[in-house]
Amino acid sequence: MYLPSHFAETRAGVIQELIFNHPLGMLVTLGADGLEANHLPFEYDPQPTPHGTLRAHVARANPVWSNFSKDVEALVVFQGPQTYITPSWYATKVQTGKVVPTFNYIVAHAYGSMRAIEDQEWLRNFVGKLTQRFEATRAKPWAITDAPDDFIAAHLRAIVGIEIKLTRMLGKWKTSQNRPAADRNGVAAGLRETDNPMAQAMARAVEGWRSE
Repeated sequence: MYLPSHFAETRAGVIQELIFNHPLGMLVTLGADGLEANHLPFEYDPQPTPHGTLRAHVARANPVWSNFSKDVEALVVFQGPQTYITPSWYATKVQTGKVVPTFNYIVAHAYGSMRAIEDQEWLRNFVGKLTQRFEATRAKPWAITDAPDDFIAAHLRAIVGIEIKLTRMLGKWKTSQNRPAADRNGVAAGLRETDNPMAQAMARAVEGWRSE
């Protein structure tokens, strides 16, 4: 990833928060036929330090769990808020006219060695934990124990776990840091005027960087 220093996010806690809030990651692996990309909800575990572990599961019919190069690290890409930025929001447009459009975005790249897990107890514990997380906000959370045991067992046999011990994480927060303060103020104000949740999230990111 091209990563100019002014867009680099190096704080582990900030990157981990992005992964938690946007758990659907794009898993990129090298297989026999070239690069493969799979979109999976991941659970992040901060252990072992310093980078932690990512876990997910795939359908047993998906060849990614058996057809990946163990000699090449897997990459998981997590996408946060992203939005178009019009130059009309820049104070510089009025001053010189020397402005162009751009796109703001927040992403995290996580790299590590991947292994496949077929152990049924591991899978049941993992799926239960993942379900609890996403059901937690519901008034009556669904649990895997709500379904018949033989039904769950059959589904567990149809999936394979994925675990990636991370070796490094890169964060890119392209949130107008390269613009003058007046332009950043204009970007935040312009984004605030929209009713798009993605734009509102980017406005908060622009304002958050500005206040540091």
